[in-house]
Amino acid sequence: MTERVKIEDILRERIVILDGAMGTMIQRYKLTEQDFRNEQLKDHPHPLKGNNDLLSITRPDIIKEIHKQYFEAGADMIETNTFGSTAVAQADYHLEHLVYEINFQAAKIAKEVAEEFTRKEPQKPRFVAGSMGPTTKLASMSPNVNNPGFRAITFDQLAEAFKEQARGLLDGGVDALLLETITDTLNVKAALFAIQELFDETGKQVPIMVSGTITDASGRILSGQTAEAFLISVSHVPLLSIGLNCAMGASALRPYLQVLNEKAPFFVSAYPNAGLPNEFGQYDQTPEEMAREVEEYLKEGLVNIVGGCCGSTPEHIRAIAAIAKKYEPRKIEHYWESKKLNTEVKYHRI
Repeated sequence: MTERVKIEDILRERIVILDGAMGTMIQRYKLTEQDFRNEQLKDHPHPLKGNNDLLSITRPDIIKEIHKQYFEAGADMIETNTFGSTAVAQADYHLEHLVYEINFQAAKIAKEVAEEFTRKEPQKPRFVAGSMGPTTKLASMSPNVNNPGFRAITFDQLAEAFKEQARGLLDGGVDALLLETITDTLNVKAALFAIQELFDETGKQVPIMVSGTITDASGRILSGQTAEAFLISVSHVPLLSIGLNCAMGASALRPYLQVLNEKAPFFVSAYPNAGLPNEFGQYDQTPEEMAREVEEYLKEGLVNIVGGCCGSTPEHIRAIAAIAKKYEPRKIEHYWESKKLNTEVKYHRI
């Protein structure tokens, strides 16, 4: 039985727990500029502090420890430390040449920890999702209010960047690819196209997960789509899951998860922030408070995968995991039919 089948089977049986925030945990270590450098980067002329993805190379011990804490808290699946590991995002640090290595090493670290926990508890296999963030540029919106027709990046440039990232993640051994915190649908379409090309070229294939971000009370992602429109825009792809993460707290996401529950032919995921940040940018919501809000999803049977985003910690995931055990996963009778119908679908530049 393949890893892909195992993930799908588990999702049909119970709610799968995703990990929490990586950045929130890294902040606890009070790192300095030197933590982001090694022998290879000791003379790099640009500041590197804050490039958390780089720690998979310079401080793998920290990343490994964070992964372990989330598995110990009850997570079934952890994300690689690669949210900003594209050439587009790494250009801010002049580290485009390290993109493959960052992704490969992050995936390798996460997979090693997952396999360690699976060996200890074979009845509870652990999985790794390759985190692919939205990059720092949008394909369908202008960053210049005085020139609305301007675009900072093209579809092809994005596809090339996502393909390089996905290659490193696949070679490092991830069990799935997670396109997350999507604010521009055209960006995720470029990523999906690139992943399909990579699958065709390498013969490797893993499940694809997509998670968008509702940016405000309008109920739309940044590029203007509602939750239903976002779903429709990516439904030509045989996804493992569709969902929402980040942005507003758990309670605010509930009505949009209801839309996905009603419309999506895929499994549904949700990993919200631990409430909203305070005036100092900190998240005050306690694990118990967050778990109570997430429980509303579970009572309604809205989700198959649940975890935490910004501000969440192993303590938050432990509280969510404890509550999730009491509930059945969202029913998805049309999933297997959808997979069968879409198996031969190719990705197009649309």
